[in-house]
Amino acid sequence: MSGASSYPEVVNAPSASNSATGQWRRYVALGDSFSEGLMDVVGSDGRHVGWADRVAGELALRAQARGEAGIEYANLAVRGRLVRQVIDEQVPAAVGLQPDLVSLAAGVNDTLRRTFDLDAVATSLENGVRDLRGTGADVLLFAFGDPTRRSRVMRPVRSRIHGYNSAVAAIASRYGCFQASFWDVAAYDDDALWDVDWLHLSPAGHRLVARTALEAMGLGDDAWRTPAVSAPPEQLARRVAANAQWTTQHLLPWLVRRARGGSSGDGVVPKHPTWVPVTGPPREP
Repeated sequence: MSGASSYPEVVNAPSASNSATGQWRRYVALGDSFSEGLMDVVGSDGRHVGWADRVAGELALRAQARGEAGIEYANLAVRGRLVRQVIDEQVPAAVGLQPDLVSLAAGVNDTLRRTFDLDAVATSLENGVRDLRGTGADVLLFAFGDPTRRSRVMRPVRSRIHGYNSAVAAIASRYGCFQASFWDVAAYDDDALWDVDWLHLSPAGHRLVARTALEAMGLGDDAWRTPAVSAPPEQLARRVAANAQWTTQHLLPWLVRRARGGSSGDGVVPKHPTWVPVTGPPREP
């Protein structure tokens, strides 16, 4: 990894001001499995719902309160994508859709790669953000959480994610983007917010991220930061024991797939590549 010291510490970026707060009518979500919504409940279209769908639903409710029918929503995110792939594949498609709000969340997959290059990844991200902001769209970026808060196995990745988050903060500040940050937020330590693979959010986790995103855009409060009650000692002991099982059943197969050049997103297409009308929260079973 190189260039980690080139960026300032993670700070709160200034709010974007291109659109009146909460008045967005066309929202596009870009990224990897995080924005695709993996491991959330399955919606009426047979795909996972996810936090971005929930944000779209909230924006639609606000539009209806203004007397409008709802909003238009597209989701171009595909699981397994790296930042360069998101910028090369998804950003041009998003620009063509002419949105007024874009969320761009990617980078964790990059930090897990043996060949991770912070400067190259940050440069790709900045190029994409510059293109999106050049259209007049507001942009929401994400700084991700400290993985060692939940698993010591991820200790080698901690400094990489922290360095990437610092780059995200600098880019957000430079281009006037919104930023949601999970770093050192105790609320996300709750096991109930994560799928059994510990890599993807559970439905409860996606609901919390939606609240986090809305608050970052000035549409909510910071009550989502309130952590759950601390786990009892016996639960902590079970977590330590579960680390070994998780490493064998989930982490190692993931690493093997990466070493072979494969991706969980091979053959997967975006769930909403063009505009779909949204009039309220997503339907759940």
